Amino acid sequence: MYSSIKSFILKIVPRRLLFRYEYALRYFYYLFYKGTKYQCNLCRKELSNFVSLKNERLCPRCGSLQRTRRLYQIVNDGFLNPETEILHCSPSRSIYRVLKKQPHYLSSDLSENFWSDVSFDITKMDSADESFDLIIGYHILEHIKEDKKAMQELFRVLKFGGTCIIQTPFKEGDTYEDSTITAPEDREQHFGQSDHVRIYAVDGLQKRLEQAGFCVAVNEFTSDYTNTYGFSPNEKVLICKKPIQLSADQNFL
Repeated sequence: MYSSIKSFILKIVPRRLLFRYEYALRYFYYLFYKGTKYQCNLCRKELSNFVSLKNERLCPRCGSLQRTRRLYQIVNDGFLNPETEILHCSPSRSIYRVLKKQPHYLSSDLSENFWSDVSFDITKMDSADESFDLIIGYHILEHIKEDKKAMQELFRVLKFGGTCIIQTPFKEGDTYEDSTITAPEDREQHFGQSDHVRIYAVDGLQKRLEQAGFCVAVNEFTSDYTNTYGFSPNEKVLICKKPIQLSADQNFL
């Protein structure tokens, strides 16, 4: 039902106009889900349930997905303070509304499909070295052909001791990519989405990030029995640190 309503609205309402009034429009849909069993940690609304989609649980009020709520928990618990310089690549609107209240928050998107303050090409960013304390790159790298170049750029603009939070779709085994697969329908078949150019294995992505200079920890999350916030039951997030002291072979960056 939700997907059908969304598809219909997108056909008749210009995207920018929809973005502008989305939060107000969602209020009426949310009324059918008011309750006390669950809560969205982004908009703080209490719910009888989340909207069930294919492999997803969406907040009817703000539109947050499972992974977005988990991301906000990570960021809110460990990284937010008034001095934190944040770069957020292609943020979902649900988390953008919350993090935009931070005094030093900058969002970037090149596709014009997300709310953004600037339009950075992630492989060649218009930012000085060591500009940000925290960079969020959620479901970005699987879209980038030159992903290793993008990782080097993320490393360059991150401050020493800073953190980059990374997640993509993952598969078991080895990272799968093939530059000859270019048709949208073929990419969807091979990589899971028409605008994806690969699908990573966790250790494959970790290795590439480490080659770019990061110290990488793979955090694995599970949900408790009640799962009040509607998190994904099994989820991996890469926490990437820029060492305060670079080794000799990292100085080329």
